[in-house]
Amino acid sequence: MQLHKFTDASQFYDRVKDYLLSHESDHCLLFGVINTLVHNPERYNCKPYLATVDNNGNIIAVAIRTPSFPLLLSKIQDFQAVELFVKDLYSLDELLPGVNSFTREGQIFAETWQIIANQSYQVEMEMRIHSLDKVQPIAQSNGYLRLATQSDRDLLVQWCEAFGIEAAGSADRFNEHFVDNYLQQKNFYIWQNQVPVSMACAKVSTPNGALIGPVFTPPEYRQKGYASSCVANLSQTLLDQGNKYCFLFTNLANPTSNHIYREIGYQPVADWNNIKFI
Repeated sequence: MQLHKFTDASQFYDRVKDYLLSHESDHCLLFGVINTLVHNPERYNCKPYLATVDNNGNIIAVAIRTPSFPLLLSKIQDFQAVELFVKDLYSLDELLPGVNSFTREGQIFAETWQIIANQSYQVEMEMRIHSLDKVQPIAQSNGYLRLATQSDRDLLVQWCEAFGIEAAGSADRFNEHFVDNYLQQKNFYIWQNQVPVSMACAKVSTPNGALIGPVFTPPEYRQKGYASSCVANLSQTLLDQGNKYCFLFTNLANPTSNHIYREIGYQPVADWNNIKFI
């Protein structure tokens, strides 16, 4: 069993693509990060951590980290690989804020990191990955889906900051830089009912699918079906563009959104935890 590190994102993608494709829906977030590193590396100021663990030439685990975000882990075939990742990351003498991964993979990594790095941990958010290949008919709210433009920027900055605080307790990630990147790449969508009432982001993530999120509706426009209509129409748009699948993450503590997405046609794929090191 051997750990390999990569400095070139394109070479890393070529090496891990088939392994990640074996569970494409599960790995939609990892695919998305790698695609950004390959096609829009300017989004990150520091070099990423890109690593695999192989056994007899076959990949059994993949790890990605883009500073200053938590580590992302793939499905792991042999959990002895976790200790290799932990020891290598610890040797870099860099602050590791946490690990985001599937429930079991994340828990084992956090426990191993606690032993080696002497840092405790806590689960910040329990999530679930969902996948859709056909949109189910739902009652449509008033309005229509449109692509966001530069004229929406100030409003989207406000909404993204509000989403970050509500969903994660911080607007650090969903800031002006985030909005500008998504606007430039034409990945922002708005549900318009005379005025903008809901938003959703979407971008091609995997070879066969697109990842949706974040999704946000301001409190004054909630319980009117805007988010459901926005996500349903956006999902259909993405399928019409040639994607076979749409993916999204839900917070298990929010039963409303989980119910909404099931009605649209999203099916649970895997559970995922965001874990913070203390």
